Amino acid sequence: MDFYSTVFSTIDLRSFSNIWFWIAIAIGWSNMTHFIIGVPFDMVQRARRRGGQAMADLELMAHLQARRRMQIMSSAGVWLVGFWAAVLTGLGVLGFGYGAELAQAVTMLMVPMTIAALLGMGLAAKLARNPLTGKALTRKLVLHRVLIQAIGLLAILITTMYGTVYNLSIPLMDR
Repeated sequence: MDFYSTVFSTIDLRSFSNIWFWIAIAIGWSNMTHFIIGVPFDMVQRARRRGGQAMADLELMAHLQARRRMQIMSSAGVWLVGFWAAVLTGLGVLGFGYGAELAQAVTMLMVPMTIAALLGMGLAAKLARNPLTGKALTRKLVLHRVLIQAIGLLAILITTMYGTVYNLSIPLMDR
């Protein structure tokens, strides 16, 4: 095997059989579950264990992130939602309407992440309207993380099954 075929097999755009796609999924969902509305989950754990200043830092960070997200949505939310809906629609049509494997893979990655992000915006809106403190805040953030992990697990399972069926449906000579 020569150098060029090695390089091009590494950056191949057939996503479901490419290691880079699966690494992107792992990194994406890892980040989604670590940063709950922009707050690192290790801050939540530290606040639960230690209380005191760690809890005060968590409360400040959570409320800052919630207000920040609400300000962004109030100033540019309609445009952001419209743009993102157009991107997801375009990817879906390219992928599932025209059969582009890369677009299918990106759609299957981005749609569940969009759902998780929308749930995060809902949590941010609740925290902006009714700021929680102490154990109530940590409990809400932990429950939200568990929900995001469940969405990620289901999304990875569905993507894996779809990718397997997709790869098995391609004739061996075309791979």
